[in-house]
Amino acid sequence: MAGTEENVVIGAGDCTVTLMPALGGKIASLRVGANELLQTPLKSLGPRTRTMDFSESDASGWDECLPSVAGCTIETEAGPATIPDHGDLWRVPWQVLQSSQDSATLRGNCFSLPLQLTRSLILSEAASGWRIELLYSLTNMGAYRVPWAWCAHPLFAVDAGDRITLPEGLNTLRLEGSGCNRIGASGDSLLWPVTRQKDGTNTDLSLVSSLDSGIGDKLFAGPFAPAQSSWCALERARIGLRLTVRFESSLTPYLGLWLCYGGWPANHSDSPGPTQFCVAAEPATAPVDSLQQTGPWSRWLDPGETVNWPMELLIDRIAKSS
Repeated sequence: MAGTEENVVIGAGDCTVTLMPALGGKIASLRVGANELLQTPLKSLGPRTRTMDFSESDASGWDECLPSVAGCTIETEAGPATIPDHGDLWRVPWQVLQSSQDSATLRGNCFSLPLQLTRSLILSEAASGWRIELLYSLTNMGAYRVPWAWCAHPLFAVDAGDRITLPEGLNTLRLEGSGCNRIGASGDSLLWPVTRQKDGTNTDLSLVSSLDSGIGDKLFAGPFAPAQSSWCALERARIGLRLTVRFESSLTPYLGLWLCYGGWPANHSDSPGPTQFCVAAEPATAPVDSLQQTGPWSRWLDPGETVNWPMELLIDRIAKSS
């Protein structure tokens, strides 16, 4: 039955996924046994407004960023459109179109642009762990042509010493932003995995630092070639799991990487608060956060037009660290 209020829980073996239709269709929890694999809420879960910053929310779990990650104002055939921080969809109730023991389909509507996103999630158990298949369908519900950009926003919980791996041969990334310009300025090209910091020392970007390091970096990989392996893995030896995000490079040719080890939201001495400790591996349609920034990656949808794309998350058991 269609609805927006009740949470949806699906499962396969020891893996359970909890979705919250009322809060932007958020994947609020992804658990394997006793282990929560997503960033837990920084603040109480609650209603969102159309203008609040993402930092004012719980800033947890897995959301969908559409039609832009960064807040911006763009020109359209219907006049200027203002898109808020991290887009529209995490702010609005989603409709449950279908749910079963191991699958769910939800739909959300943007308000800054006439876009409708439908996301189906299918969970299955495999010999080595679990597979979550996600299928996306985006439709222009309006009467005019509109630009758009999407990225998934899964905030994966981490421990210091966890390891991020990318396909062999991927040696450079584009920097979107770095707290205190630790590793450079926006637009810089950085070596992967070991790059130079502004203080002249090297840092291994593939290795998760401690929570007190205060790191907050956003990078992009790509474009991935259609025949290229398109994935990013997070090896979590303490809990004996490897999380691998896979995507279709001919449809979503970029990968955003959010590395946050206590570096966001910015805390003030007179008002300290919790910070994220996570890695986000974000398949994306663009190598930038703002829809206002255009390039060869820019996309438009005609009235009534629909586009579809997949991604998947593999959760595999690995040897635990001693």
